[in-house]
Formats: sequence, structure tokens, C-alpha cells
Amino acid sequence: MTGPALVLVLAVAVLFAAGFNLLMERSLIRIVIGFMLLGHGANVLLLLAGGAAGSPPLLGGKSERPMADPLPQAMVLTAIVITFGVTAFLLALAFRSRILLGEDEVRDDVEDRRVHTGQRRQEPWAGGDAEADPLEENTEQESAEPGRTQQKTTGQADTGPGDTGHGDGAKGGGA
Repeated sequence: MTGPALVLVLAVAVLFAAGFNLLMERSLIRIVIGFMLLGHGANVLLLLAGGAAGSPPLLGGKSERPMADPLPQAMVLTAIVITFGVTAFLLALAFRSRILLGEDEVRDDVEDRRVHTGQRRQEPWAGGDAEADPLEENTEQESAEPGRTQQKTTGQADTGPGDTGHGDGAKGGGA
């Protein structure tokens, strides 16, 4: 590996390391900057994959010198555009989160912390009592009010004060 290529490989390693480090932070802006650094590292890596620089390929004849491959350069241009679009979207999400929540920090998810520590969530019906299942309680509540559910299924509307009950939207009894 030659000197300039080695420097670019080290630059890719630094960009990836800094990008992943920033992605692990709690601040949304640092996460966006980490994503941008990862994108830049990937672009430099794609340029490195194209090989050493050579003559331009549009000379119109045969050349003894090796020519540059335009495909990695086209892929880098496409990756730059995609990274720009995703970065703009992430910045808009971070700005919206800052406006709604008033802070730039990613909130801690309690369920993720439980999974990480290996604790199981205590279910209210976990005591072995099948009758305490919330789904079964819901059906018992519906059967306790048969008149209420029959009114809703037969299409009759609840009548409020000032409502004639005709269903035409007329209030009171006026014409």
C-alpha cells in the first residue's frame, strides 16, 4: 500500500470510529453528525475501492497507461446525494423533536432497559388465574351492559338534552 492510499485508509478508519462514537451519544445533533461522518467515510472508502488515479477515460484512443474507472466516482456522487437527503430528513426530525419536547436528548426506553437487564415484565394475570385475563374482563364488561350494546347495534342513538331523537339533526322541535 502506498503512502497516499494508506493516509486515506487511516482517514476512513478515523471517520468510521468518530461516526460510530457519535451515534452512541444521547444528543440528537451528535447522532446526526455521526451519521454524516459515517457517510463521508463510506464515500472515501468507495473512492479507494476504485483504485489508483489514472488518465481520463475520454481520450478517444488506446492508451498504454491505466485509465480511471468512472463507476466508483459515479457511486460516490450518488452516495453524496443520498447522504445529503437523509441528513436533511434527520435534521428536520431532530428540530421537530426539539420543538415538541424542549430538549435534544433521546429519552431512555424503560422496556429496552428491562430487556438489557434480563428482567421480565410482570403481567397482571401472570399468577396462573386465567379469569384475570384483561381480554376476558373486557367481554364480561360488555355483557354486563346488554341494553347499552343493543342500542348501539340496532342503530338507535343516545338522546341528549334538546334532541328530538328523530336522527335528522334538528334540535328542539322547531321547523
